[in-house]
Amino acid sequence: MAAAIPAPLKTIQHHLRTALEHEKRDPVVAYYCKLYAVQTGMKLDSKSPECRKFLMKLMDQLELMKKELSDNESVSQELVGHAHIENYALKMFLYADNEDRSGRFHKNMIKSFYTASLLIDILTVFGELSEENIQHRKYARWKATYIHNCLKNGETPQAGPIGVEGEAYEDEYDTEIGIPSQVLKPSDPASEGTSSTHSTTNIQIPPGAHAPANTPADVPHNTENVSHPVQPSPQKIPQVDPSLFKAGQQGNVHLTPEDFARAQKYCKYAGSALQYEDIDTAVQNLQKALKLLTTGRE
Repeated sequence: MAAAIPAPLKTIQHHLRTALEHEKRDPVVAYYCKLYAVQTGMKLDSKSPECRKFLMKLMDQLELMKKELSDNESVSQELVGHAHIENYALKMFLYADNEDRSGRFHKNMIKSFYTASLLIDILTVFGELSEENIQHRKYARWKATYIHNCLKNGETPQAGPIGVEGEAYEDEYDTEIGIPSQVLKPSDPASEGTSSTHSTTNIQIPPGAHAPANTPADVPHNTENVSHPVQPSPQKIPQVDPSLFKAGQQGNVHLTPEDFARAQKYCKYAGSALQYEDIDTAVQNLQKALKLLTTGRE
């Protein structure tokens, strides 16, 4: 955004920065970032002349983008758009989570965690967030802050999921990484709670929510602070349950809507894993989906 963001709308500044970063890389992401910014900005302040003028210009940009992307199903169809943003957010999350679990702490992985949390914010334009996405957002925001603070203080972060009581989303603005404390706090208190501190003890990362050692080619990877280069791991053929080779629904199995939703989730995790050539995680989740669909049990 060329114009300065009015003070009452500062909480949308990083969503607009994400839109700017993706205008050429992924215009669909940029479009929904701006849509979220408009919707959120209208709730924050749509009456003061400064804010109203800023939001009107943003709406004009949004309308222009909508016309330019009119043939794109991710813009014309909400379900496709939701899937596009959710998959992109998960991709960013998986990259950062893999770097974290591998003990590779650097600026791009911090930014990837934080960007993933912003993109999950943007999913609210389609409706309420799933519990899974709320957990991913909370975890990604906390991880970005935790690792940033550790590196800033000369400490070595602990890799992977850890439970820390009372870790606050508070830090001074760091111009090098660009994560001010006021936007590290949840953007919608109704879903996150009103406290400025959040425990990660109960945050559960679902199966398949971590990437293999190879880094996605289209995610910029700054190796300046990485002690060793990222190398693809040799793949091992995973063990497959032989009983699933002749899988068919057993007896009078009655599946509930929740069962179908869980099966879809396992298939989604498998698809995400395949994007990173993680055969083992893909097979594990496909087996879980198949078992659920044929037996009604996990």
